[in-house]
Amino acid sequence: MKKAAELVFIPAPGIGHIVSAVEIAKRLVARDDQLFITVLIMKLPLDSKPKGTDDTHTRSERIKFINLPEINIDTEGISPANFFKLFAESYKPYIKVAVSKLSQSQSNPRLAGFVIDMFCTSIIDVANELGVPTYVFFASNAGFLGLLFHLQTLSDEHNKDFTDFKDSEDELVLPSFVNPLPARAVPSVFLDKEYTTIFINIGRRFRETKGILVNTFMELEAHALHSLSDGKTPPVYPVGPILNITRNENHEDYSDLAKQKTDSTLKWLDDQPPLSVVFLCFGSMGTFDEAQVKEIACALEQSGLRFLWSLREPPAKGKIAYPSDYADYRGVLPEGFLDRMSGIGKVIGWAPQVAVLAHPAIGGFVSHCGWNSMLESLWYGVPVGTLPMYAEQHLNAFEMARELGLAVEVSMDYRKNSEVIVNAEEIQRGIRQVMDHDSDTRKRVKEMSEISKKALMDGGSSYSSLGRFIEQIFLTS
Repeated sequence: MKKAAELVFIPAPGIGHIVSAVEIAKRLVARDDQLFITVLIMKLPLDSKPKGTDDTHTRSERIKFINLPEINIDTEGISPANFFKLFAESYKPYIKVAVSKLSQSQSNPRLAGFVIDMFCTSIIDVANELGVPTYVFFASNAGFLGLLFHLQTLSDEHNKDFTDFKDSEDELVLPSFVNPLPARAVPSVFLDKEYTTIFINIGRRFRETKGILVNTFMELEAHALHSLSDGKTPPVYPVGPILNITRNENHEDYSDLAKQKTDSTLKWLDDQPPLSVVFLCFGSMGTFDEAQVKEIACALEQSGLRFLWSLREPPAKGKIAYPSDYADYRGVLPEGFLDRMSGIGKVIGWAPQVAVLAHPAIGGFVSHCGWNSMLESLWYGVPVGTLPMYAEQHLNAFEMARELGLAVEVSMDYRKNSEVIVNAEEIQRGIRQVMDHDSDTRKRVKEMSEISKKALMDGGSSYSSLGRFIEQIFLTS
């Protein structure tokens, strides 16, 4: 009989990272009763308390959480890129102490390895010191993983500077995509020398690990996954879609106020016809300046379509904080907009995204294209209109719209903190396309929705892949 084994999960801070890590942990312990998991929670200075564990820590006796001590980092003069590098580095001694205590406890199973987030590669050093293997949980997609490895290969083996691609009109041929990647779809962090250095190092460190769990499934990204099976990278395990479709989400506590907002939103949707409402929501960090807000408002009004719009207020300039809800939308929306749209549309602050996407009134979703949001929309069979803003979102939008035909392109030109404004006409055109009930995109999304569910069932592609990973854990340990 095999002996019990324990994995230590170290997700990056932030709701998306923690929720995804906890979900894959729950799946692992459900598959094998000899597997135990401890999740170490790091806390960002802007978080009031660690998020993502409240509704999960009681679900399984074999998953436990340890909140690591809060650390203070002087952020003055530090770029976001260096902040995250310094943040993970600063937690190394705390992680080593926490894991050493676990290992010394007679009641704990033997330590079988670390499962780290992509932004926590410096923690590999701690695993090496303790003599255990490291695995990566890559919460994004296989196409992005392929780009990351390609960036590192270009630098280390061909001495090429990827930032030369900045402002280029050329297209980039990548092993992980069938179609050439246009410059505007390249994540902006890959075109910045400071960030590029960090991502090149992430690629190098990934190659030291024993395997990479990816939040995708074979039927969705067959080409990208095949490109990563050439033996030049660690084994890749597609185990998605990893979703918490029951979660009370985003960074806010699910308080009485949040419940009231959810109930009010869903009640309004109950009164709308099936597939009649376009939902606009841009993630936990998604905000627009006033000029862009007005263009979106004009597009919605001119379209004549029913809408539900999650509109958040950005933090004060220069302040690192989450968006908040507006005290009064009239200050940012066109004059008279709310009165004219009464009965047609609803503007809200924070949105219970999963509950909204699951509602039969929703016919389309205009999104920032965060990977979790893309997978959630696929799960519920809701077509996406792409309006990416930052991080790898432009790449996600390119893959879903152009590579896979599972989304409609609203715009690829907008970038947070840039001077670009996407005009109302362009937005309206995209909204109308995403709400087309007879489109080929909608049909493909519906088909992929069913495939995504089957991937997780016994015998499905992701179910089998997770089984192979569990076998690897016990073989290695």
